[in-house]
Amino acid sequence: MNLHRTLHMLQTQTDCQARVAELGRMGFMQWLGGLQGRASFARQAEIALLAAYRFRSSDPAVEVFCSLIEEALVMPPKPLDLALPEKRRRGGARSRRQLI
Repeated sequence: MNLHRTLHMLQTQTDCQARVAELGRMGFMQWLGGLQGRASFARQAEIALLAAYRFRSSDPAVEVFCSLIEEALVMPPKPLDLALPEKRRRGGARSRRQLI
């Protein structure tokens, strides 16, 4: 359930490559937070990659998400470049109206 919600969140339209990377990182962190502690990380990663496969080529944020999962699977483990997004105004109601 959490994985599907994360993938749905990543399928948003954005005009900025930095925002795409930011969404992918946030999705990865959300997915990490929802993992089962006693289950195999590699198996859960495989399930996530299979679920995201059909969206990977059409949604850039999903591609970032999948790349982070693949990077996390590489041994030996190394720290990933993850950071929370910087606080900023994103346009509010005026910006949402322009999308319509």
